[in-house]
Amino acid sequence: MKKALFFLLVLLSTSNIFAQSFTLKSVLSYPFPTQLVAAAVGAKIAWAANEQGKRNIYVAQAPGYNSVKITDYTEDDGQELSSLSISADGKWIVFVRGGDHGGRDGGPVNANSSPIAPKVQVFTVPFEGGKVVALGEGDNPVISPNSDQVIFAKSGQVMISPIDGASAAKNLFYAKGINGAYKWSPDGKKIAFISNRNDHSFLGVYTDQQTPVKWLLPSFSKDNTPVWSPDGNDIAFVRTPGAGGETDSILTKKHQPWAVWTVNINTGAGKMIWKAPETLRGSFPSIDGGANLLWADGKIVFTSYEDGWPHLYAINPDGSKRLLLTPGNFAVENIKLSNDKKTLVFAANAGSDIDDLDRRHIYKVSVDKADMKVLTSGRGIEAYPVVAGDSQTFFCLSSTADRPLLPALITAGKVLKLIGESLIPNDFPLKDMVVPKHVSFKAADGNIVYGQMFSPKKAVKNQPAIVYVHGGPQRQMFLGWNPMDYYSIDYALNQYLVNLGFTVLSVNYRLGIGYGYDFHKPLNAGAQGASEYQDIKAAGEWLAAQPNISKGKIGIYGGSYGGYLTALALGKDSKLFAAGVDIHGVNNRFTNLDQEGRKPAPDAALAAKVAEESSPVSYVNTWTSPTLIIHADDDRNVAFNQSVDLVKRFEDKKFDFEFLAIPDDTHHWMKFTNGLKVSEATADFLKRKLMDKK
Repeated sequence: MKKALFFLLVLLSTSNIFAQSFTLKSVLSYPFPTQLVAAAVGAKIAWAANEQGKRNIYVAQAPGYNSVKITDYTEDDGQELSSLSISADGKWIVFVRGGDHGGRDGGPVNANSSPIAPKVQVFTVPFEGGKVVALGEGDNPVISPNSDQVIFAKSGQVMISPIDGASAAKNLFYAKGINGAYKWSPDGKKIAFISNRNDHSFLGVYTDQQTPVKWLLPSFSKDNTPVWSPDGNDIAFVRTPGAGGETDSILTKKHQPWAVWTVNINTGAGKMIWKAPETLRGSFPSIDGGANLLWADGKIVFTSYEDGWPHLYAINPDGSKRLLLTPGNFAVENIKLSNDKKTLVFAANAGSDIDDLDRRHIYKVSVDKADMKVLTSGRGIEAYPVVAGDSQTFFCLSSTADRPLLPALITAGKVLKLIGESLIPNDFPLKDMVVPKHVSFKAADGNIVYGQMFSPKKAVKNQPAIVYVHGGPQRQMFLGWNPMDYYSIDYALNQYLVNLGFTVLSVNYRLGIGYGYDFHKPLNAGAQGASEYQDIKAAGEWLAAQPNISKGKIGIYGGSYGGYLTALALGKDSKLFAAGVDIHGVNNRFTNLDQEGRKPAPDAALAAKVAEESSPVSYVNTWTSPTLIIHADDDRNVAFNQSVDLVKRFEDKKFDFEFLAIPDDTHHWMKFTNGLKVSEATADFLKRKLMDKK
C-alpha cells in the first residue's frame, strides 16, 4: 500500500511544522549566490542570487562594494540564471535565463507548469542597470574582446549578436556536428571552436564569411578545450582517443589516455607537448574543470591527478621544463587565471588546521614557480575565487558553519569583507545554527570514512539519529554551508533536523573528492560492487555505538547517488536503518552490457551479475524499514523511471511506503517551493518514523 504526501503537505504549515525554534522556510531563505564574475577593468563584480526562487543579478564595485540589483525577476518560476559574464570594458553583463545546467539536458525547464512554453535565452543588461534585452534563444554566450559582440550556441551551431541587441542574432557560420567550446582570439578577429562529431571531434578556426573554416590537425581522435596563446598565433588543446576499438573488460580499471597539443594557426603545424603517464592516476582528471587547460604568460597550465592529488602543472609551450606548481596532499579546484596571465588563484582543502581537510580556502600561485601563498584561512569555507582587472584584488564566495554563502572581498591580512550581507533575511536563524564536528571511523574493510557530526545544543539520552548521504558521488561535504546550491539546501535541512532533536552524521564516503585519488577512484564501486556502501553501513554502526544515541532509531536520507546508497541501506540493512528517504536515487543498476555491432565484453556475464547485486531493487525482499520515495518527473540526471520501477516492485510486494511525486521540476528543485516541499516532507517523515516512535 502507498500513502501520498500531497494532502499531508497541504495541511502542514510552513511556518510551524513542529515545536522547534525556527522553521524550514526561514533556514532556507538565504540569498544563495552563484556565477560570481569580475570585470577585466576596475574592481567590479557581479553574481546571480537565488532569493527563495526569485533569481536576479547583483553587482558591486569599489570602493564601497554595495550590492545593487540590476534585474527584476519577481516570481519563483524555476528559471535558472547562468553563464554570467562582464564585458572587457566593464559596461555590459551577459547572462542566460532558463534551462537546468546541472543536468544532461540543459533545455527549457517548465517547473512552474506554465501553459506558455519556457525558453532558454541569452540576455544583456548594462552593468549600471537599465533595460534587459534578449539577444535570442541559445546558451553559453561569450563576449568579444572588444566588448561589442556576443557569440552563443543554438541547436549545435554558433550564433552572433551585437551586445546591445541593436540587430537580430544570426548564424555566424555553419559546420557539421555539435559546435561548442568556442573562444575568441585575443584580437577578436577569429574564433576557435570544437566540432563534436560523436566518435571524433575536430578543432576549427573561423575567420570570416569569405574564408573557409580551417581545421587544425584533424585526426580520428577527440579534440577539446582549445585555448589561445596570448599573441593569438597558436592554440593549445587536449586530445583524447576517438570511440571504438576492441571490446574490453567492464570490471577492470583502465587508463584513460590524454595529451596536450599545440598548433600554429597560420602554418597548421603542431605537436604533442605532453602526454599523461599511462597509469590509472594519470587518466584524464574527472575533477572540477577537467584538465583546466590555460595559456598563461609563457606557460601552458593544466591539472593532473598523476601524483594522487589533483594539482596544477606548468609547462613551456615547446613541452620543456614541466613544473608541479602546487605540491602537497590536498585537492585544487575552482581555478582562475589573472588578467595579466601571471597568477593562478584557486580553492584547496589545505591549511594549518587539521580540520581544513573538510574546508576550502583560497590560494594563489605564480604560473612559473611553486610559490603557493594562502589568501584566506580560518574556520570558514571559501570557494570560486575571481580576480579583478588589476590582477591583485581577489574575491570569492564565503560561508561559515552558521552563515550561508555570500560574495566577499579578500582584503590584506586574509580578512574577508562580506558583500550583500544585508540580503540575508532578518528571520534567518543565525544564532540557532550548530557547528558540525569533523569525525572519522573505519569501514569493515579498513577504509577510513570521513564525516561531519551535527549534535543538538542540548544533549539528551537516547537521541534518534540520521545518516545523511550526499550525491555526486564526486562531492565533499564541509564543516559549513556548502558552496553548491543543492548541498546548501541539504545543509539547511541537517541544521533543521538537529534543531528538532536529531543527531545528524553527514558521511563523506569513498568515491568522493578531497581525500586523494585512491579514495576518489576505489575498487569495486558503484555498479561494479558498491564497495562504497560499506562506508554508509559503518556510519550507521558508528552512530549506534555512541552512548547518547538510540540504536533502534537511526534513519537515513540522501538524494541522487545519496538516494542510491540510502536505498541500498534500507534494502540490505533494515535492522540497522529504521527508516529512510530515497530522493531521486538510482535503484536499478542493471544495464544492457552488449553494444550493437560489437562483441560482448569478456566479463559481460560477471559484470551483469555484479550490477544486479549492486542494485537496491535486488533487496526488496529484505526491505522492511519505512520508506519515503521522492522524485521530480523532469529529472535530467536520474531517470524518473528509476522510482517508478521501485514503486511497482513495492506495490507487487504489498509493501507499505510513502511517496512524493513532483510534476515538471528537475533534479535540482528549480522552484524554491518544491525544494521546501521536499525538505519538509523529509523532515516530517523522519520525525514521525523515528522521533515519535514509541
